[in-house]
Amino acid sequence: MRKMREVVIADYLRSAFSRSRPRQPERDKFHSLRADHMAATLIEKIVERNKIDPHDIGEVQIASAFGVWEQWTYGGRSVSLLAHLPDYVPAVFVDKQCGSSMTAAHMGAMEIMTGYSDITISCGMEHLTRVPMGIENQWISPPMDLATEDEYKKYEMETGFVMGLTAERLFKEGAEKFGITKEDMDKWALRSHQLTAKAQEEGFFKDEILPFEVTLPDGSKEVIDLDLSVRPDTTLEKIQSLPPAFKEGGVITAGNSSPLNAGASCVMLTSKEKAKELGITPLATIKGLGWAAVPPAVMGKGPVPASRMALKHAGLEVKDIDFWEINEAFCIVTLWDMKELGVNPEIVNIKGGATAIGHPLGATGARLMGTLARILNLEDARYGVAAACIGGGQGVATVIEREEY
Repeated sequence: MRKMREVVIADYLRSAFSRSRPRQPERDKFHSLRADHMAATLIEKIVERNKIDPHDIGEVQIASAFGVWEQWTYGGRSVSLLAHLPDYVPAVFVDKQCGSSMTAAHMGAMEIMTGYSDITISCGMEHLTRVPMGIENQWISPPMDLATEDEYKKYEMETGFVMGLTAERLFKEGAEKFGITKEDMDKWALRSHQLTAKAQEEGFFKDEILPFEVTLPDGSKEVIDLDLSVRPDTTLEKIQSLPPAFKEGGVITAGNSSPLNAGASCVMLTSKEKAKELGITPLATIKGLGWAAVPPAVMGKGPVPASRMALKHAGLEVKDIDFWEINEAFCIVTLWDMKELGVNPEIVNIKGGATAIGHPLGATGARLMGTLARILNLEDARYGVAAACIGGGQGVATVIEREEY
């Protein structure tokens, strides 16, 4: 029986996240870029700057929530070849919706833990302008008769297929159980924009964003190196004035939800021994992995059981964690999860969250892991948890430890 090996996040890189406009594609500054090309560019850059011998790469995992049309990857193969990796490097495609790239990293971590690989590269991508989500995507057709045995199951699935309605239902439960209000969500959204804007001003994100040159509708070129959904001048009054986005009389608005985005992110994992051999100073060590399922109609609860699983396997408790990244698919998700887990809001999403940074679905998981690792190093902190809810009623989480420990 092989001894389980320690796995480290050896490197992390992402694109900026643009603001997607599926009905007005010319307004998305990334409209001229394909998501698979962005993902491939990140992989190529990480391999190059770490001087990786392709023979050492055990597998490349490519992730997306909507792996159709130009995001169909031929089992991950098209992206690995776009990255100019040799044809002997294996690849795989992963779809776990908003948890796709974190799940891809989990797969890579387990390969390394068990001795099957020394290096894996996990890359997530999404372009919600070119490959939109929901009814605007003509290449997907979910089975709407998935559960019709009784009215409750039908309600579950009809709600579960519309992310905004799952947030409305979670808010109702959160209001009843914890006293969460719409103002709480709107204030959390404002906090996200303020913290992200401050982090941008301080240059925090420049060390994780690879600039991309884009072609604008008038033919001019522009280099994009900052997330484009951030509103540094927004106010609580502006956020509160926005109408319900998903149902009449609802509380979930464009202001307290993540926007639609395009972008890609990438983490390279190695064994601790391989990092030392290559002279790489890792960002963090992976200590625990977690995943879970919850009712589809309240998919935002998913990070709670997933985080508990990851903490259990890491031998840690909530009180041991210095910083959290809990994805703000909707602000109610982060608020619910903090209440349920008993987490201090002051240590959650301290550089802003998806409400401002953006949430290109398949790219988010790797971003959460990579940004969290950088925060631990910046703050001289020890432990962090990255977690995300997943459409369809699931959750995913990762516990990491700063390498110096």
